[in-house]
Amino acid sequence: MADVIGIGLLGCGIVGSAITRTLSLHSDEISERIGARLEVKRVAVRNLSKERDVPVAKELFTNDPRSVIEADDVQIVVEVMGGIEPARSLMLDAMSSGKNIVSANKELISTLGRDLFDHAEKSEVDFYFEGSVAGGIPIIKPLKESLAGERLNRVMGIVNGTTNFILTRMSEQGLEFDQALAEAERLGYTELDPTADIEGFDAAAKLSILASIAFNARVVAGDVYREGITGVSQRDIAFARTLGYVVKLLAIAELVDGEVAVRVHPAMLPTTHPLASVRENLNAVFVEGEQVGELMFYGRGAGGPPTATSVVGDIVDVARNIQKGTRGVGCTCYGRTARIRHMDETLCQYYILLEVLDRPGVLAQVAQAFADNDVSIKSVWQEGFGDEARLVMVTHLAVEKNFQALVARLNGLEVVEEVASAMRVQSAED
Repeated sequence: MADVIGIGLLGCGIVGSAITRTLSLHSDEISERIGARLEVKRVAVRNLSKERDVPVAKELFTNDPRSVIEADDVQIVVEVMGGIEPARSLMLDAMSSGKNIVSANKELISTLGRDLFDHAEKSEVDFYFEGSVAGGIPIIKPLKESLAGERLNRVMGIVNGTTNFILTRMSEQGLEFDQALAEAERLGYTELDPTADIEGFDAAAKLSILASIAFNARVVAGDVYREGITGVSQRDIAFARTLGYVVKLLAIAELVDGEVAVRVHPAMLPTTHPLASVRENLNAVFVEGEQVGELMFYGRGAGGPPTATSVVGDIVDVARNIQKGTRGVGCTCYGRTARIRHMDETLCQYYILLEVLDRPGVLAQVAQAFADNDVSIKSVWQEGFGDEARLVMVTHLAVEKNFQALVARLNGLEVVEEVASAMRVQSAED
């Protein structure tokens, strides 16, 4: 058993800096849990002249990442530099050299994860990645270990704090999307370019990782149907409230007849659902299994300190394995090939808002369009008169393909001036 286990960091930004502070602040407790001290031996950064408030000696910093993965006194390489390259090549080469890997790189894992997992198995090293999804919320390990004996049928969550903050402000303060986004930017909850958050790319990457583990199947980010929140209006928020719903950007993975359905989109969620109470920039993952029923993992899903907590937890697990001369549980996420169910085949409920002419026979024509496209109406009411006439409807479960055909048909009706809004509803029927 070693007295000291060396850590090499690739990257020292927000998360990397928080990792060094966590390792320093909790060093005594961590040493007791491992039976050895963890020491940061090398840190690779792009800019050596940048001042950093971290408990690491300046001489340990380098702008040569290869010197980190090749160092003899480094047993665990922690990758928090992000992006695809050079992160991928560095991790593969580090594994080939017998280094264990801890990463929080959701972009890389959600697209080329299989290459990394396969190479870790071949190199007989650990590859841990709890920090890649939901920040400080422990979800990867529970899915692949604690629930390994369960048959899961759905994983659904709020996994992007920026969009949840924006939708919370829209719901609770009556802000329009642009106003809420500006506040999120002012508070530092967004990247310089918020596209990955508000268009759902970040949530889709995280969902592909969760689905791969939950269903033991290969799911990549490109498999995930994705819609962002830029089209959500204050009118949608208001109607949702009237109907007893709240609008959330949901990441949903389901196992349906042996096929995997994965989607990220805004949805109306009943206010009675546990996820509906997840506010501000917090995250939560809701898991449904045949025997355990419903579980929810809730907490701070982004930011340096929460993510660092997950990363350091992985480091401790890997260090324990080193002390025991063993390896941990692998990915357990590519055991079988499952068909990815196309979004057109998905069953959902829907909310739809129609601007219509206020004259006799309008509702009959609209209802006929629903019937012709095999979409059943659950509830309907009209509000306003004359030029302000609107029909608001919620459907029963319907096939996505049929609903989209219905929208096209409604747009062609003379009595319908505009399909003003349409949104999926995640309800008890699902």
